[in-house]
Amino acid sequence: MLHRTAQDTVHPPHPRATTTAGAPAAGTRTRVPAPTRVAGLRRPATKRALALAALAAVVVPVLAACSDPGASAAAGPSTAARNGVTYNTSPQQDRVRTQKDAAAAAKVPAAVSQDGKLTVATSAGSIPLSFHATDDKTPVGSELDIAQLVADKLGLELDVKVTSWESWPLKTQSGEVETVFSNVGINGERVKLFDFSSYRAAYMGFEAKKDSTLEIKGSDDISGKKISVGSGTNQEKILLAWNKELEAKGKAPAQLEYYANEADTILALSSGRTDLNLGPYPSAVYRANTRNDLKVVGKVNAGWPATTLVAAVAKRGNGLADAVTEALNSSIKDGSYAKVLARWGLSEEALPDSETITAENYGSTPGAKK
Repeated sequence: MLHRTAQDTVHPPHPRATTTAGAPAAGTRTRVPAPTRVAGLRRPATKRALALAALAAVVVPVLAACSDPGASAAAGPSTAARNGVTYNTSPQQDRVRTQKDAAAAAKVPAAVSQDGKLTVATSAGSIPLSFHATDDKTPVGSELDIAQLVADKLGLELDVKVTSWESWPLKTQSGEVETVFSNVGINGERVKLFDFSSYRAAYMGFEAKKDSTLEIKGSDDISGKKISVGSGTNQEKILLAWNKELEAKGKAPAQLEYYANEADTILALSSGRTDLNLGPYPSAVYRANTRNDLKVVGKVNAGWPATTLVAAVAKRGNGLADAVTEALNSSIKDGSYAKVLARWGLSEEALPDSETITAENYGSTPGAKK
């Protein structure tokens, strides 16, 4: 089930891969199952809505080049996986907690700390990152667990706002939310508008049916294949670039299939309507270890051909990113960060430290290179 928030949301035009003439790019098909509708900008009814609409023209480009996890929670309260992880999908999380760090808390801007809350946006879309629990309303997952550690370190109450993937840039820019924990990758467009605090490696995973002989290492391996992918995502950007490589070699490009949510995407893959799916690596690993019909057949850095990291987002220049970075490093040091990643089977994506990444240092940091 794809969970979207409609209230106070401004919907940017749905991004589609196009040629310069506006026609669909080679090797792409669009599949949007009924009754899903692709909405354009709604008529703003308030001054606030007008401001958000104005921001849309600026921040919509930053949505490209990252994943939009859209999925439903597991059917039961917990799932014992073959990788040894028991995924708790119930509302009762018993999260890993930590203690306030006075030095980190002292760096929080007054505009953020004055209400005693850290307001966090998440898209609640994909196990194990951020998703709705079995009550279909409580947001849970590794992203929220890490956000909880940061709130604890800063001495603030965690206030989670579930928002659509398309809306987090607008809501961060407008101040409706103060930070974002939603599997957001760092890229050159985003650093023009936001500051980042890195906390996890960023990879995409290729999935195929269990009996597939495919092994994906580069563009040659996807020639002529049907691949499901999210529109306006980092994985789409990678596949379009790989298709250009194939066309330059005179080879058939991959045929990209677009679905409205993760449930439809995985159904298409498991039923054989597509050959591959490219999505967030942690979600691919989760399915490979909790289902009997799918496996991971490839892994690529989310910033390909460069490298990138998953990071918390703050409005550019407001000072919050430095506080979040210090809170993350304090959590890494006391071991609570490692416990959260282990809890969700993400230990291989752990970072040795968090860095604040801005427009000024982007490209010079080890994990976020142009």
